[in-house]
Amino acid sequence: MDWQNWQPRQLANLCFIVKDGRVLLIRKKRGLGAGKINGPGGKLESGETAHDAAVRETQEEIGVTPLLLEDRGVVRFQFTDGYSLHCAVFVARDFTGDMIETDEALPMWFPVDGVPFHEMWEDDQHWLPHVLAGGSFQGWFEFDGEKMLSKRVELSA
Repeated sequence: MDWQNWQPRQLANLCFIVKDGRVLLIRKKRGLGAGKINGPGGKLESGETAHDAAVRETQEEIGVTPLLLEDRGVVRFQFTDGYSLHCAVFVARDFTGDMIETDEALPMWFPVDGVPFHEMWEDDQHWLPHVLAGGSFQGWFEFDGEKMLSKRVELSA
């Protein structure tokens, strides 16, 4: 994969709310990764920043507004069918509002040390524990459908 000249087809974000030793995740009900557990997030709208999209998507998917967002890195995905995605990753330390289930997502709390990686995208296990522990990262992943073909992850403090 020529990551030097890689261009994403889509820009997106993920937002992990971490509070009191727990992380708020969702079971995605539709779209890419339907049925999997992940953080709230989604595609950027025209003119929107990744930060603003993370707030909007979290509000739309589970009814809460994440607060004190921290930019923790970027995941780059290339799929064998040609789809490519640049995904900014944020951690929020608090939120406001009342959590709800929507047509898009079922919210669920998990202990930070009990994240169900076996129900998530295969790449998550390579960077999410570091992010939940306070670190940052950069990641490059190739997938054929839901099967990871290659990975490169750079972790930082």
